[in-house]
Amino acid sequence: MRAYLSIIKIRFNLLIQYRVAAIAGIITQFFFGMILVMVLHGFYSSTSNPMPIDYPSAATFIWIGQAMLGMIPWGGDKEIQDLIRKGDVAYELIRPIDLYDYWFARAFALRTAPTILRAIPLFTMALLLPKDYGMILPPNIFAFLAWIVTTFGALLISCTITNIINITTLYSISGEGIIRLLSAIVNLFSGLVVPLPLFPDKIRQILYLLPFNGLLNIPARFFTGDIPFNKLINYFGFQLIWAFILYVFGKWILKKKIKNIIVQGG
Repeated sequence: MRAYLSIIKIRFNLLIQYRVAAIAGIITQFFFGMILVMVLHGFYSSTSNPMPIDYPSAATFIWIGQAMLGMIPWGGDKEIQDLIRKGDVAYELIRPIDLYDYWFARAFALRTAPTILRAIPLFTMALLLPKDYGMILPPNIFAFLAWIVTTFGALLISCTITNIINITTLYSISGEGIIRLLSAIVNLFSGLVVPLPLFPDKIRQILYLLPFNGLLNIPARFFTGDIPFNKLINYFGFQLIWAFILYVFGKWILKKKIKNIIVQGG
């Protein structure tokens, strides 16, 4: 365990240095956040029908998605993927630690460091915007605490999905097709493009059963108070179950592939 904690610490300290990239990401995500919120504002303003969530909560959902974008597993670890494509993954196989857990530790740092750099400024900017386009604060301290807990659950799911994306690169020379497909699925089904409560009823019920529900929808709805605090154990348990399933599945497909791996390049 100490080895993996050291990997997380070293990788985190390295990623936290990319300040210029963080600034560029903040500007980009603020721009896209404004576009999505303005579209959402027009959508809510053009209808008088009751909606699953009110507009302030929906706008907050959008801003949380943009602030926590670094935690959404829309891609894998580029360094690991490059090692696989070049054949240098052979060096990874001789490390005296479990390969999957090593990659998981890297994913943990990858999903936390950039998120911390970008989330605080974006939250601040969104809170300072006019109420028609900004976000709201949690209704109480319990909603905030539930958001913290479920965000950690989202991080675990994100790391397992990131590892699966990395592993899929072993199954093809480039892996770009699988990566792009998974990226589109994760972005849409997590609620990053459209908040999940706004999906049609039948589709929404299916999406609520998938692991992507735990990436953004659950934490955001706790943040806005849409899910009460007394449901925390149920939803956090849902996240832990999916994180465990994906963890076991990732280890299985990696172990299966390692048995007959063909190293490209070298």
